[in-house]
Amino acid sequence: MLVLTRKLKESLVIGENIRVIILEVSGDQVKLGIEAPREISVYRHEIFEAIQEANRLAAQSTDLAALEQILDLTKKK
Repeated sequence: MLVLTRKLKESLVIGENIRVIILEVSGDQVKLGIEAPREISVYRHEIFEAIQEANRLAAQSTDLAALEQILDLTKKK
C-alpha cells in the first residue's frame, strides 16, 4: 500500500487520467474530488461490495423471482 500525505487543494494522479483532489478536511473526515473519464466507474467501497455480492448471487441463481429481488436490492443502495 502506498501512503501519501496531502494538504488541502493538493492532489494525486492515478495512471494518466484519474486525479484525486483533497477538497476539505473537517475533523476526522476528508472530502475528496475525483476526476476520471466517464467510462471508469468510481464507487464507495461498501457500494462496490454490494454490487459484487449481487452479481455473485445472480450468477448462482436460475430463479427469475430471486433475480428480480436482487435487482431491487441494488437499486435501493
